[in-house]
Amino acid sequence: MSSKTKIVVLHLKEVVYTAIFAILGILLILLLIFMFLPDDKEKVTEETMKYTAGVYTSSIQLNDNAIDVEVVVDDNHINSISLINLDESTAAMYPLMQPALDNLTQQIYEKQSLDNISYGDDNQYTSMVLLNAIQTALDKAAYIETK
Repeated sequence: MSSKTKIVVLHLKEVVYTAIFAILGILLILLLIFMFLPDDKEKVTEETMKYTAGVYTSSIQLNDNAIDVEVVVDDNHINSISLINLDESTAAMYPLMQPALDNLTQQIYEKQSLDNISYGDDNQYTSMVLLNAIQTALDKAAYIETK
């Protein structure tokens, strides 16, 4: 009867080293998987600054008179919009200028944007001219990030 018995001799030191290296290998593989998998969450970046704080103007030319639209902004809010150089004769010639601006500024303050601004048919063209002037002033105030 011949028995083919094999005896395997393991040293405890080799078993411990093998177990440690196996655990480190598994941890390394898991780390690589978690590092390079895409996130399930949609990353939302919040804009911190929209404008460079200051006072910005743009001009409207009405016949021979230049009227300035002044827009005051801080880092991310439109603080005030007003007409500068509007004398009495120009106000008398264009009576819808100030009421149209008041209507627009109220909506702009609430929305902090020029999107979806509504205006009546009676002062449609005046409102469009004022909105273009306000947009020009806000374009001057737009924050440009430099890296």
